[in-house]
Amino acid sequence: MPALLTILAATAAAVPAAEAPAAPGDTEIIVTGERTEGQDDYAVRKQTTTMRFPLSQRETPQSVSVVTRAQIQDFQLNDINDLLKTVPGVQVQAQETDRIYYSARGFDIQTFQIDGIGLPFAFEVQTGSIDTAIYDHIDVVRGAPGLLSSTGNPSAVVNFIRKRPTKTFQASGSAQYGSYDHLRLDADVSVPITSDGSIRARAVGAYLDEDSYLDRYGLRRWTGYGIVEADLGPQTTVTVGYGHQDHHSRGATWGALPLYYTDGTRIDLPRSANSGPDWAGWNVIDRQIFGDIVHHFNDDWHAKLTVVRRAVSEDDRLFYVYGNPSAAFADGIDPAESVKGGNIRSYPGAFRAETRNLTIDAYVAGKVALFGREHDLMFGVNRSAQRYIQTSGYDYGAINLELSIDDVLSGNTPEPNFPTVFNTNFLESGDRTTKRETGYGLIRLSLADPFKLMLGGNLTHATSEGFSYGANMAYDWTRFLPFVGATLDLTQSISAYASFATIFNPQTQTTANRELIDPIKGDNIEAGFKGEWMGGRLNASLAIFQARQKNTAESAGFDETIGQTIYRGVDAKSQGIEFEFAGLLAPGLQATGGYTIMRVRGEDDEPVRTFVPRQLGRLTLTYSPPALPALKVGAAVQYQSKIYLEPGTVSITTGAPIRVTQPKYALLDLLASYKLTDNLQISANLKNVTNAKYLTALNYDQGYYGAPRTILGTISLRY
Repeated sequence: MPALLTILAATAAAVPAAEAPAAPGDTEIIVTGERTEGQDDYAVRKQTTTMRFPLSQRETPQSVSVVTRAQIQDFQLNDINDLLKTVPGVQVQAQETDRIYYSARGFDIQTFQIDGIGLPFAFEVQTGSIDTAIYDHIDVVRGAPGLLSSTGNPSAVVNFIRKRPTKTFQASGSAQYGSYDHLRLDADVSVPITSDGSIRARAVGAYLDEDSYLDRYGLRRWTGYGIVEADLGPQTTVTVGYGHQDHHSRGATWGALPLYYTDGTRIDLPRSANSGPDWAGWNVIDRQIFGDIVHHFNDDWHAKLTVVRRAVSEDDRLFYVYGNPSAAFADGIDPAESVKGGNIRSYPGAFRAETRNLTIDAYVAGKVALFGREHDLMFGVNRSAQRYIQTSGYDYGAINLELSIDDVLSGNTPEPNFPTVFNTNFLESGDRTTKRETGYGLIRLSLADPFKLMLGGNLTHATSEGFSYGANMAYDWTRFLPFVGATLDLTQSISAYASFATIFNPQTQTTANRELIDPIKGDNIEAGFKGEWMGGRLNASLAIFQARQKNTAESAGFDETIGQTIYRGVDAKSQGIEFEFAGLLAPGLQATGGYTIMRVRGEDDEPVRTFVPRQLGRLTLTYSPPALPALKVGAAVQYQSKIYLEPGTVSITTGAPIRVTQPKYALLDLLASYKLTDNLQISANLKNVTNAKYLTALNYDQGYYGAPRTILGTISLRY
C-alpha cells in the first residue's frame, strides 16, 4: 500500500503547478460533495459519489438521487429508514423491527458508504437504526455501483455525506415530541478555533426515546459526532473525527409473526401485534474513528487519503417463532383436536457479536490535456479488512415449545435462563475474516464539446476465511469489473446518456447442506435522458434499465434442526422505466419525485422476487409563499404496488399452494412550519394521514404492520 500511495502522489505531482485554490472551503465540492445545509433547495449542482470528481446530475451517466438537508429537516427524516422511503425507486423492507432490508430495481441494496468509503453489510442486512443528525445529505446511486464499490448488487449504493465544520460560528438545536411518547433532542455546534477559521471543529448530538404502536416495543438511541479540520496551508486540509451511536430496543422482534393458518387463510392480526416479549431486544453500539488528508497540487489535481476504523458491538436477547397455527384454531375448535403439524414453536436465543473493520482508501483525480482537449482522470486503491465474531447462548429447555397465536401476541413468554458464558464451538458460533483489495480508475474523455465517454473499472481480490454455525465461510475470488458510460448534450438543457456496469458479490448464506452459495454475478445497463435548468436547481431524468443478477440467495425456509434459515440460488433479471425530478419548480415550490415501473423474471421467464413491488411512486412537495416566506406547508406521498410471497407450503385442506399478499397502498404525510423569528421555528408533521394498514415487508412468510397515523411537533433554534 505505501508504494502505491507513493506512485499516486508522484503521478499527480508531475502535473505542472498552477495557482492554489482560492480558498480551502472551495475544495469541499471536490472531496466530499456539495454542502446542502443552510439552503432550501431539494437539488444539488454537483455530486462526487459516482466518480470521485464533481459532476452535475446531467453529466452523470447513472441514476442519482440526493436527499438534501432541507428535505431531511422539513419532513423530519431523522432515521435512515424514513429517509430512504422518500427516494425514488427504493423500497425499505422492515422484515423485523431492528434488521432492515433495502431494495432497488428488484435487488437488495447491501452497500452503505460514508463519504464514499464502505463495505457491504456483514450479513446482507442493516442491524440497528441509523440517525441522520450527523449527515449533510445522502446520495443514492441506482444501478451497479461497481466502479467505487468493489462488491455489491446491481441495485444501488447509499452514500452518507458527513457534516463538516464551518469557518464561522453556527449552532442549532431542536426538541420534538409526538405520538407514542416520541421524544427526540438534538444539537449541532460548529466553532472556528482560530480567528481565520483555518482550524475548526464541530460537534453533533441526538437523543431519541420512544414507545411504539407495536405492543411492548420501544427504542432508545443516542448519537454523538465530533470532527476537527485543519488547513495545513492553502492547499492541504487534514480531518479527524469520531462517531458513536448506541441503539437499544425492547420488545423487539427476531423474525416476525405468522401470517396464515395451515389452510392458507390469513390470521386477522391487529396493527399492534408483536411477537417480541418485553425482555427481547437488540443492543447495537457502532463506533467510527476516521481521518483524511486532502492535498491540491494545483487547480486541476488533488489527492485524498482516508482511513476509517469501525467497531460494532452487539448484545442481543431475542425470541423467534416458526410454524403456523392450525386452521382448527380459527374455528374455535379445541387445540387438542388441531391438525397435526399446525403448531407455532419457540426458538429463543442470546447473541453477542463484534465486528472490527479497517479501511484505507487513496486516490488521485484531475485533468489531463490530450489531442487539444481536456479530459478527467481518476485512479486509486482501497483495502478493507473485517473480522466478525458471534457467540450464542441457549436455554434448550425453552426451545421448540408449542405455542398458540394468543401466547405469541401476549408477549408473556418468560425470559429463558440464558447462560452467562456463551458457546464458542464450531456449530453454535461464527468467526469470519474478510478482506477486499481493489484498484480502480476512470477516464472521462471529452471527444467533442457535447460528447463525453467514460471508461473505467476496478480489479478486486476478495477473500474470506472462518466459519459460521457449522458452515465453512472460505472463498478466494479475483474479478475485474468494467464500467462504460457516455453523455451527449442535445441542447443547452438536455442530454442523452447510457452506461454499462458489472458487479460480483460474495454471499454468506448457505444451502440445506450448509454449503456457501456462490457469489452473485450481474450487470446493469441503462440509458435515457437528463435535463438541468436554473443552473442545476432543477434536475429531471428518464431512464430505461436492465439489471441482471445470477445466483441470488433466497430463503428456502427455516431448518429447526440447526436453528437457521436455509437458502437457494435464484437467477433474475429486472427491466423497467424510471422517471425522476428534483428541485425548484416555481418560486417557493420545492419538490422531488419519481416513478418506477419494472418486471422481475427468472430463467423460465416466470415472476421471481415477488416480494419486491413492480411499481414504486414517490412525491415530495413543499411550498413557501413568496408573500409569506416564514410559512411552509408540504406533503409527501409514497406508493407501492401489490407484493406477494409463495413460501412453498400448501393448504392442508385443499392442497393448493399458499400465497400471502399485500395489496397496493399509498401513504400520505403532511407538514406545516412557521418561522417565528429568524432564529426560532415551530413545525408539525402528520404521517400516514389516511391511517392505511399495510405489511412492512414480505421477504419471508412472517410479517407485521406499519405505523398508523402519528403526529410530531418540533421546536427548532438556529444561530
